[in-house]
Amino acid sequence: MPTESYPPALNHPGATDHPGTTYHPGATDRPGTANRPRRRPARAAALAAAATALALTLGACGSPAGKSGAGDGHGGHSHAGTGPTGSAGHSDHAMPGHDMPGHDMPGMTPGAAAGGPGAAAGLAAERNGYRFTAAADSLPAGAPAEYRFTITGPDGGPVTAFAVEQTRRLHFYAIRTDLTGFQHLHPEMAADGTWTAPLAALAPGDWRLYASFTPDSGAGRGTALVLSRPATVTGAAAPAPTATGTEAGGTATGSGSATGSVDGYTVTVEGAPTAGVAAELRATVSRDGKPVTDLQPYLESYAHLTAFHAGDQAFAHLHPEAGVSGAAGGPTLPFHAELPAPGAWRLFVQFQTAGTLHTATVDLRVAG
Repeated sequence: MPTESYPPALNHPGATDHPGTTYHPGATDRPGTANRPRRRPARAAALAAAATALALTLGACGSPAGKSGAGDGHGGHSHAGTGPTGSAGHSDHAMPGHDMPGHDMPGMTPGAAAGGPGAAAGLAAERNGYRFTAAADSLPAGAPAEYRFTITGPDGGPVTAFAVEQTRRLHFYAIRTDLTGFQHLHPEMAADGTWTAPLAALAPGDWRLYASFTPDSGAGRGTALVLSRPATVTGAAAPAPTATGTEAGGTATGSGSATGSVDGYTVTVEGAPTAGVAAELRATVSRDGKPVTDLQPYLESYAHLTAFHAGDQAFAHLHPEAGVSGAAGGPTLPFHAELPAPGAWRLFVQFQTAGTLHTATVDLRVAG
């Protein structure tokens, strides 16, 4: 089992993955009117042009084969969670400004402007009738803890059928409000639908816990969701610097490049993302100034990248644009990014070498 190593900025000795887990390498006209010429009013023509532009945009972004709305675990899509104002009837993939169910941009409610009330991603405990419930909202400090929770469906019963995304049925994340203490876990589910996440020791303070999953049955089958709940860790919280794009675990040069380091490795993230706009980020791993080319497969990729927005802890999961092609990879890995809000984001880049999982922290600023 790989051991995990975290950067010095984190407030715990290191979160371990679940014991025993392994990693393996357009539109038709109205019926009956096809042969009857008619004039289109200006509004209809404008709507038709907008629909064509939308179709071209979606075609450029791509859609995973065999998936229906599932943006997790497949190259070409980032997976941001749902906004707190999200309601049933809209998927998690709508283009901002277009009230068109089935095409919501991840993390944004239809019509939400970047940075507006719909831009917060993954901050709701319920979405489309699916709810993240937990037995307790407080956890002990300074010692490992088991966090038990359930995902319930629109019928009120526990969900037990989940699609496998990046080798796991559910991805679980924990982070403190100052964006420290990051943990990425893969809990086990009991037959009754209860999940148990084995959290490493937590520092006192306010935390948020996220569940990322795709139901494999029922009305929400194939729709990727991110739900979260707050939790309090007892004790006096020691302050830590939050992400600004230039502090706490990484540096941003202002030229579309940010860096972080862990265990002697340097991770450089290049790109100039704009909120709500699909863009490519490129993560490069080096050591002592030399490119690292012995990255081992981890969750169907050579690196796993998770992002959190400073201030509100909005969530985004950035997906690799290329899968695993051999036993070793690197040094440069392209990621598809759609970060829903402008400002400072903290990126956690996880990669594995020689059986050890490393987590580098990189702070990045996103334009409005």
